[in-house]
Amino acid sequence: MRFPFRLRLAALLALIGVASVPLHAQPSSPATTATPCKPGGPCAKPLPVRIVIVTLFEIGEDSGDVAGEFQLWKQRRHLDVRIPFPQGSHDLYYNPDSQILGVVTGVGNIRSANTTMALGLDPRFDLRHAYFLVAGIAGIDPHHASIGSAAWARFLVDGDLAHEIDAREIPNDWKTGYFARGKQGPNDRSPPKPTGEVFEINPRLRDWAYRLTRDVVLPDDPHIAAERARYVGFPMAQRPPFVLTGDNLAALTFWHGARMTDWAGDWVDYWTQGKGTFVTSAMEETGTYQAILGLDRVGRVDKDRFMVLRAGSNYTMPPPGVDAAAYLLRENEGYAGLEASVESLYRVGSKVVDELSAHWDRYEKTVPQ
Repeated sequence: MRFPFRLRLAALLALIGVASVPLHAQPSSPATTATPCKPGGPCAKPLPVRIVIVTLFEIGEDSGDVAGEFQLWKQRRHLDVRIPFPQGSHDLYYNPDSQILGVVTGVGNIRSANTTMALGLDPRFDLRHAYFLVAGIAGIDPHHASIGSAAWARFLVDGDLAHEIDAREIPNDWKTGYFARGKQGPNDRSPPKPTGEVFEINPRLRDWAYRLTRDVVLPDDPHIAAERARYVGFPMAQRPPFVLTGDNLAALTFWHGARMTDWAGDWVDYWTQGKGTFVTSAMEETGTYQAILGLDRVGRVDKDRFMVLRAGSNYTMPPPGVDAAAYLLRENEGYAGLEASVESLYRVGSKVVDELSAHWDRYEKTVPQ
């Protein structure tokens, strides 16, 4: 998830323990719960969960104001049962009829990994057959898609594990000072030896989800159409929002610009050995999925039931004729495609949720492909 400076500041302060600026204010009403079990304690009758909607942040309240990633899911899927979750960043919400559980992890791969692991180890929930759907906003590469578009990922690439030399000190034949660990520089293209830099999630499930949703009509309006029109020479950026497949780069630094977008494309291409295509930039996926892998190893979840859907709230680089700093600072005041992207996430993700729910007798035991 990539979002404006004031929200990133709140997340940072919360991360280092400054409680006076919370990332998200919890509702003041008493918590309701679908289980008598206490957080962290034993639970003889865990709640059955069919689908976990994984979002990363909410802007203000969980309903009734400007929608972040979680709000539409909570309201439209009637996730009305609030379950205390002190070991995470945000209480959980559940619908006992559909058995859908909504989680807000908090921003960044550290928080997303912590929250996902805490959820998976919580004895109050039976997640053995649950499908996990990450539904988050992202920066989107204008070479491949437009704001409001939604991309299903196969490869999750980490953008933080690396060597770095300041660009003002790099050799003349280096185009970046950022390169893979263990290499002799960015020009060293010897085969990668991943140690947590890249993960491939179930490609059959990704392809099934894409086939199911590729014709979903996504929201469009004059505001984002005007923003698209500025990207002269980028035909995919000028298209109305659409559903596609494309891979995700997760980095804790909110980067921006044409040079950084070029780096991201090269980085994803290198770590996936040419099999992946950089499309969306966010901050959480590699953390979330590493928690899923650990939980899978102890039988708490099934890693093959994990999906990532990201929708473009902003472009990863400015339009022609605009410098990167000016465009980034403008976007910090509010993303051009925020409203469209959260609506796209819901429309596309709901198609998958509806199919899984309607045919649970089939999908409980058999992962679609």
